[in-house]
Amino acid sequence: MGRHSSTPADGLAVDWRSDRLGSARSGENPMVMAKLPSGYVVFGDTQHLPGYCVLLSDVDDADHLTDLAGEQRQQFLTDMALLGDAVFAVCGGRDPAFRRLNYEILGNSLHHLHAHVHARYAWEPAEFRSGPVWRYAYEDRFAPQYDPLSSPDAEELDDLRQAITLELLRLSK
Repeated sequence: MGRHSSTPADGLAVDWRSDRLGSARSGENPMVMAKLPSGYVVFGDTQHLPGYCVLLSDVDDADHLTDLAGEQRQQFLTDMALLGDAVFAVCGGRDPAFRRLNYEILGNSLHHLHAHVHARYAWEPAEFRSGPVWRYAYEDRFAPQYDPLSSPDAEELDDLRQAITLELLRLSK
């Protein structure tokens, strides 16, 4: 079946992308890097900008940050910052063109609380360097060569994923 799907009891193939949190909880999401107190850290579906990661809240009905109680909200934001620290350390240490991180909590398409952490680079085209990642065309961001599971650079991207995971685990101790 491949790494992108699982087989439920009824035998029908289900893509892990249709239930990212459920597939993370069940161990079926191949992008999961770590479980933190507030949720699951996953490697981005695209590595158009290497190091892109997402923190998925582990609170079932949380759609907005405001859906979390004070301590839960604080933990989610702390975990988002911790993920950023790991991405910053690894990407900054690997690519001298690394410039900064962008943190985003959007929720416009996936109606479950999650936070994006994007590494940004000096090698990005000038017209995109100072704006949000979403200004890049979808077709460019999700081109096959940026798929961390099937691109020709999948091994290199897996090395990046593992390095961020190790740094995240080190920082979370």
